[in-house]
Amino acid sequence: MEKENSTEVTEFILLGLTESRDVQFLVFVLVLVFYLIILPGNFLIILTIRSDPGLTAPLYFFLGNLAFLDASYSFIVAPRMLVDFLSEKKVISYRGCITQLFFLHFLGGGEGLLLVVMAFDHYIAICQPLHYSTVMNPRVCYGLLLVLWFGGFVHSIIQVALLLCLPFCGPNQLDNFFCDVPQVIKLACTDTFDVELLMVFNSGLMTLLCSYAAILCRVHGSSSEGKNKALSTCTMHIIIIFLMFGPAIFIYTRPFRALPADKVVSFFHTVIFPLMNPVIYTVQNHEVKISIRKFLIRHVVC
Repeated sequence: MEKENSTEVTEFILLGLTESRDVQFLVFVLVLVFYLIILPGNFLIILTIRSDPGLTAPLYFFLGNLAFLDASYSFIVAPRMLVDFLSEKKVISYRGCITQLFFLHFLGGGEGLLLVVMAFDHYIAICQPLHYSTVMNPRVCYGLLLVLWFGGFVHSIIQVALLLCLPFCGPNQLDNFFCDVPQVIKLACTDTFDVELLMVFNSGLMTLLCSYAAILCRVHGSSSEGKNKALSTCTMHIIIIFLMFGPAIFIYTRPFRALPADKVVSFFHTVIFPLMNPVIYTVQNHEVKISIRKFLIRHVVC
């Protein structure tokens, strides 16, 4: 008799985003162009903020970290997906799958908490401007950064620990283009109801609380009288929150059952939206745009 917790599956076969070769080629070109244009933009934001002594406010500190998190997040799924588009057989090892899943939730959880921190920073700047420099001092900013990294790690390690307790005896086909909890857990050869409940509670509750807290801080922080500029920028910030948390709520706050929209939502959630978030923030920030222009003139044109 086999041991209940033994893992016989050593690799998973990824069925990919679509079976149509024409659609695969179109998505490949789209992702490659998007990747080569937007990804350097995130690194440009990081370099600009680090090199400009005028961008030392907590807003820019957190924006630089958001760009770093999103750039790192984009390396988890997109490069392998581009390679798999050119491969006949899309295979990922069991350890590689668990590693991909770990970093996906580690960075994703950290980014969700970072958006809450940025919303809190916005709230303090608008509603308590006299206390802003005291509340959001450098020590607090670095402390919040450590908290969100630790929170992302704890969130991710719980997901991985629950998966490692499950036996995988076959089949080994994942109906997606990357490894994630909803697809992997369905391949376990045991009853996963309790584990699914814990994972939905872990991911779903965290996603809902982060989105609610971020939106609450944004809306409340932009409702002060005479803050028309803050109110105009708040709309774009809330759009980013919905881009980040909307797909996550759709994926992780329901039972892990396949729906036709799963792959499309996952594609935008893991590949497209993360690279866009810092760019959208930058477009709304006049100081950062000026600093980027100066940085390019100084280091590229000259």
